[in-house]
Formats: sequence, C-alpha cells, structure tokens
Amino acid sequence: MTAIGRYLKKHTESLVKDVGIEQACKLTGKSKATLGRYYSDHDEHSDRFMPIETVALLEQAAAYPHVTGALAELSGTSLQYDERRPNDERPGGVNADVIALSQRFAMLMGEYQQSMEDGKITVNEAKRLLRETGLLQQVLIDMKLHLENDHGAA
Repeated sequence: MTAIGRYLKKHTESLVKDVGIEQACKLTGKSKATLGRYYSDHDEHSDRFMPIETVALLEQAAAYPHVTGALAELSGTSLQYDERRPNDERPGGVNADVIALSQRFAMLMGEYQQSMEDGKITVNEAKRLLRETGLLQQVLIDMKLHLENDHGAA
C-alpha cells in the first residue's frame, strides 16, 4: 500500500471513531465489517477505500471533517473549518437564504462604512471586512445548495 493510501485509511478510521461505529453503521447503512475494511491496512483491503458519499454522510455527523482534511493536506491546500455547519437545513430554504444574504450584505456595508470614516482601511478593519465577506460567501453557498436541492439545477 502506498503512503497516501495508509494516510487516507488512518483518517478514515479517525472519522469512523469520531462518529462512533454503531452510529456510523446507522448513518451509512453499512456493516461494522465493511466500515472496518475501509480503514484496514491489511494487504487484502489495500485497494478498498470509503466511497465519497459515505465520507460526506459521516463528516456531517463528525466533530471534524477528517478525510476531507487529509485530502486537502495531500493536495497542498488547507481548510477553513466552519463550525456553524452551513449545510444544515434551515427552515425556509431559499427564502431564508435571501433574507440572510440581505442581512449579511448590510453587515458588510456597515463594516465598510465604519472602516472608511477616516479614508483608509487599517489591518484590523481589513480583518473584519474579510470575516464579513467570508460569512457572506457562506450564505451564498447555502443558497446555491438549496437551489440545487429544490430545483435540481447544477
């Protein structure tokens, strides 16, 4: 098995243990043995990896996206972990997203107006603007996901 394979299996095991084996079985519809094979480092299971849909189901329930984090590290990128779980369903779907988008944009404009009172943006003001911009992006992603889910658009 390659070093990458061992690395991914280690993080797959961390994901299953984070969720708990019993809960992981319930969420995925897979047996303990099947889940165990996904992170087993025995030669007979060296080419068996967890399907991406299964990873997504488990990472929704986990405290941290272990496999996604490992994939990001392997590709030389990093994750910005969002503890608010933006892909959780909110009542109202797209309508709630439009309201949240308006509110976030108002917050961004308020930060911008406050930052520009003296004609320049300081480092701390830039950090606040970047934070608001990131939160605005998260609302847009939620809205996109709701639209794709509700209307099948891709």
